[in-house]
Amino acid sequence: MGERGVRGRRARAGTAAALAVLLGAVLPACESAPPSSQGSDEQAAPRARQQTGWDTRPASLAAVGDSITRGFDACSVLADCPEASWATGSDPGVRSLALRLLGERGAAERSWNHAVSGARAADLPAQVERAVQDRPELLTVMVGANDACRASTRHMTKVKEFRKSVEKAMEIVREELPRTQVYMASVPDLKRLWSEGRTSELGKQVWALGICRSMLSKPDAVDKKSVKRRAKVHKRVKAYNRVLAEVCGRDRLCRTDGGAVFDFRFTGTQLSPWDWFHPSKNGQAHIARIAYRAVTAKG
Repeated sequence: MGERGVRGRRARAGTAAALAVLLGAVLPACESAPPSSQGSDEQAAPRARQQTGWDTRPASLAAVGDSITRGFDACSVLADCPEASWATGSDPGVRSLALRLLGERGAAERSWNHAVSGARAADLPAQVERAVQDRPELLTVMVGANDACRASTRHMTKVKEFRKSVEKAMEIVREELPRTQVYMASVPDLKRLWSEGRTSELGKQVWALGICRSMLSKPDAVDKKSVKRRAKVHKRVKAYNRVLAEVCGRDRLCRTDGGAVFDFRFTGTQLSPWDWFHPSKNGQAHIARIAYRAVTAKG
């Protein structure tokens, strides 16, 4: 996103100023997508339960998680935009998992978004308690970015605590809805986010206001201490993803994305133009596509 003359610079300055004013009130951590055609096999795929017991066409969906699932900063500055959510959104450009599985009417009537911007793994059990009231056939989970995005690395959620929260959430699902399927998305690669976002001067100005300081503080610094700090965050995110895979792997009605969200080689196009941290609508569409492939995979 290059400069476009004086008007462009003034627009960027205005955005940064607005963020500075509003950031104290709302600070969760962590454009058209390449949509599939309306005549794709997404709409035509038959409803089929495999021998494993997994239904590739669940008839309802509830989502839990953090600001990514709320579509934060995908549509406007410092605001949730659930219509752009990868999980339950109604935006045709994003083509959320709910739209792909249920169609427009089904998504409106049988999908629910219980995610909360700023949520961490410790908040997951309470969100699941609310979600099970909807009795969804599929529950999507995306959490962990805020556990790593803290004021400093020493404040990151310990892996043991992260595991305990995820396990508790799964226990609630199985106690309340033993036949509900669960899809767990991996935590995005925050180090790649830093690598991509630091190419934007506006992005770095916004980060300086306090976004994900454990990873994004002093984005241009390459001294030993800064490199070690980022490596520690990266290692913790990978540990969270191992936990998600292990907990999910013990349940026959749970699937992960196999690390696809973490491995996705996103660029600035997939990042919010307002904070260069959260997914843009384009980024949300890619997450939706990854989820759809995992949920509808046979076998």
